[in-house]
Amino acid sequence: MDFTALVEARRSVHDYADEPVDRDTIEAVVREATLAPSSYNLQPWEFLVVCEDRNRERLQEVAYGQPHVTDAPVAIALLGNRDPTAHVDRVLDDQVEKGYRDPDGAVSTRESIERMAEQAQSERRVWTATSSSLAAMTLMFAARERGLATCPMGGFDPDALVSEFDVPEGYEPVMLLTMGYPAADATDETLPRKFRRPVEEVTHFETFGDDER
Repeated sequence: MDFTALVEARRSVHDYADEPVDRDTIEAVVREATLAPSSYNLQPWEFLVVCEDRNRERLQEVAYGQPHVTDAPVAIALLGNRDPTAHVDRVLDDQVEKGYRDPDGAVSTRESIERMAEQAQSERRVWTATSSSLAAMTLMFAARERGLATCPMGGFDPDALVSEFDVPEGYEPVMLLTMGYPAADATDETLPRKFRRPVEEVTHFETFGDDER
């Protein structure tokens, strides 16, 4: 499927077929999600993949009882590490080795990242959520390419998620996603595209003010 067709075919789906998703497919989708861009290529994301019935029931409770958490065979909690330095050594060493930065540039970049780590938690939460959300969108496209449907979810209790699934200190619950093969009556052909604001309404050239369109 070419990219335009892929984008146009993606829908947020709540109704899933009674068909499991094998582990190889899940790992392939996550692998492609990890190719998403991130600030300084620090890749703060972690994917908590929940497939077992009892664990999806636990996750459903965290998600205020939303039924598609258990109707889908796979649910994923996307977590963002709030510590920008968590993977900095591997990231910068790789960039120097491959010629993306010289050693002096890597030292300067490391200092910038260390300053980021000293910012208030609220700022680091925004930083990790931004990069992790890019991975989430990439995951949804990777899933759709394989005939899978997904639904991103912001409606959940992040503190309950951390407690229920023993998420370590320092991780930000960014979103939940359900994933599975869509039900027969939830295919692209039976789901007309919902309203989208037109390009001329959302696009501003040069200034946000009274620009000429």
